[in-house]
Amino acid sequence: MPKKQKPNYTKVGGQAVIEGVMMRGIDKAGLAVRHTSGEIRTEVKEVSSLDTPPLWRKIPLLRGVITLVASMLDGYTYLMRSMELSGIADDEDATPQDKDKKNPILVVGGIIGMVLGLALAVVLFMFLPAWVSKFFGGLHTGVEPFKGIIEGFIKIAVFVAYLLAVSQMKDIRRTFEYHGAEHKTIFCYEAKLPLTVENVKKQKRFHPRCGTSFMLISLVISILIFMFVTWDVLWVRVALKIALMPIVVGSAYEIIRLAGKFDNVFTRIISAPGLWLQRLTTKEPDDSQIEVAIASLKLVTEDTTENVEPLVEPASEQE
Repeated sequence: MPKKQKPNYTKVGGQAVIEGVMMRGIDKAGLAVRHTSGEIRTEVKEVSSLDTPPLWRKIPLLRGVITLVASMLDGYTYLMRSMELSGIADDEDATPQDKDKKNPILVVGGIIGMVLGLALAVVLFMFLPAWVSKFFGGLHTGVEPFKGIIEGFIKIAVFVAYLLAVSQMKDIRRTFEYHGAEHKTIFCYEAKLPLTVENVKKQKRFHPRCGTSFMLISLVISILIFMFVTWDVLWVRVALKIALMPIVVGSAYEIIRLAGKFDNVFTRIISAPGLWLQRLTTKEPDDSQIEVAIASLKLVTEDTTENVEPLVEPASEQE
C-alpha cells in the first residue's frame, strides 16, 4: 500500500478582501473570492519565504515599519484584485476591450481613494485631537503631558466611533464577516482540526495577531510618546508626530509579536483591549463565507492532498 503522505507544517496569516479572503503561508499567498455567479474563484502566487528572512527582519522596530508598509501595499493589491475576481464591477454588456479599459480606471480610482483616506486620517487622528486637547489643556495650564493624555483619549474615541460608523455600512459589514471567517479558519488550522465548515464555526473570531489589535496598541503607544512633544506650534507638533510614527509602529509590532508567541498574564492583558475591539471589526460569518476562507487557506498550506487530515503547529506571527 502507498505510504500516507505526512502533511507539512506552515505559518499563516490573512486578510479579508471584497467578497473573499487572502491567506499567506510561508512561501505562497492565496486569494479566494465568491463570484457573483456563486462559484469560488481562486488565485495563488509565490512570495518570499519567511523561513529565510532578510537581515532587516532581525532588527527590532525597523522590521515592524517595513512589514507595515509591505502589508499595506500588498493589501491594496489584493483588495483591487478581489474586486475583479468577484465580478462586482463587471458590466455584462461590456466588450472585452471595454473591460480592459476599466482596469486602469479602477487602479487610478483606488490610488486617489487611498490618498484621500490618508489625508482624512491625518486630519481625524492628528490635527483634530491636537486642536481639541490644546483647547482643554488651557484649563490645566503648564502641564503638557496632561494635554497629551487628553489628545490620546480623543484619538481612541474617534477611532472607535469611526469603526462603529463604518460597521453599519452593508458592504463593510460583509467584509467584517469575511474577517471573522478568516480568524475562525486560522484558529481551526492552529487547533490541528480538519478544515471543515462545522469545525471552523466552533472557533473564536478574535485573534491576538489581528491588525485591529495592532492599530489600538499603536494608539496607546502614541499617547505615551506624544505627550512629551512640544505644543508651542500646532503644525510643528503634527510634523514631529509624523516623524515619530516609525517608532510607534515598530514598538506596536514588537508587542504584537510577543502576544502571538506567548500566552501568559502579560500578553493577555495587552491583548485584551484589541480583542474587545475586534467585536466591531469582525462579525459572525455564514457557511458560504467560511467555505471561501477554507478555500483560501488550502491554497497556501503545503499539503492539499485529499483525504489527508491536516496536522499543523500553532502559527506564530505573520511577518
